[in-house]
Amino acid sequence: MTETFSGFSEESMEQLPQTPTSATASPATASERERLDLLDVALFVRAALLANVSAAGREFGLSPAVASARIANLERLLGARLLHRTTRRVSLTQDGEVFAVRAEALLDAAAAARACVGRARAEPQGRLRVSMPSSFGRQHVSPVITQFLRRYPGVSVDLRLTDTIVDLVDAGVDVGIRLGALKDSTLVARRLADNRRVICCAPSYLAEHGTPLHPSDLAQHECVILSGQRDWSFVTPAGPLTVRVGGRLATDNGEVIRDALLAGFGIALKSTWDVAPYLRTGELVSVLDSYPLAEAVAIWAVYPSRAFVPPKTVAFIDFLAAHFGDPPYWDRDPR
Repeated sequence: MTETFSGFSEESMEQLPQTPTSATASPATASERERLDLLDVALFVRAALLANVSAAGREFGLSPAVASARIANLERLLGARLLHRTTRRVSLTQDGEVFAVRAEALLDAAAAARACVGRARAEPQGRLRVSMPSSFGRQHVSPVITQFLRRYPGVSVDLRLTDTIVDLVDAGVDVGIRLGALKDSTLVARRLADNRRVICCAPSYLAEHGTPLHPSDLAQHECVILSGQRDWSFVTPAGPLTVRVGGRLATDNGEVIRDALLAGFGIALKSTWDVAPYLRTGELVSVLDSYPLAEAVAIWAVYPSRAFVPPKTVAFIDFLAAHFGDPPYWDRDPR
């Protein structure tokens, strides 16, 4: 594994069986080694990713004591300690780090084999953990998540709405939805839809403060700013132009910005997935349409890189891509 888990808390350490260290462990017999249980292997991998044995056990319907005992049994079969244990801390041993890499490959191979035959080939199954920005999730995923669950009765979904960028591996998340430009990472990304953005405001704001005719005019206007993004870049006939905007309201929440615009306070750079209905009704209007924004961004599905992508992950990504459409439904003329 590339990550090293050095000292995560575990509330049930008092219940852990005392497993001998790798120096004194008694290796299992050949017949016992052949009985290596994939459930124990999967439990160990999830415990490492979640940094918590009890949390991993809960995902498999196991009590903390049983989860700890199964990992202890795995260590006995392997003849090596995989986890350091104290009453308050747990960390992977060197053997644990080495085994974790092989264990993930083993589980991927087993899942791939199972997906190739029988009902599993056509029916995604298992718990799917998904993370996405709060406002986008509420507006464009929450209304259709039950459709996905009805289509795939073997899948359950843990939907996490947060405006914090989640480390998918550390959090044990299967797929994340990201908006905008992607930073370099080891994640695999699939483009789901365009993320078209506009400069917009309420007609009442323009009536009071006038209409900006050139991007440079924005420096004289009240702009509502998202997460310190004060530099807005445009394409102009004279070449690229970046304008440093200012304003009295800055926030990390897009809904706050939208509410301010609807109240006639300021101009903002907004994604159409958030404001398209208000542009159609005229409650908001776009300005500077002749000066496109310099950076084209998108909506992405990202997931950890691995040789085998579970069918549940592929099914969810395909479902969202089809639901959004090309162009996405919020950018289509309803007529």
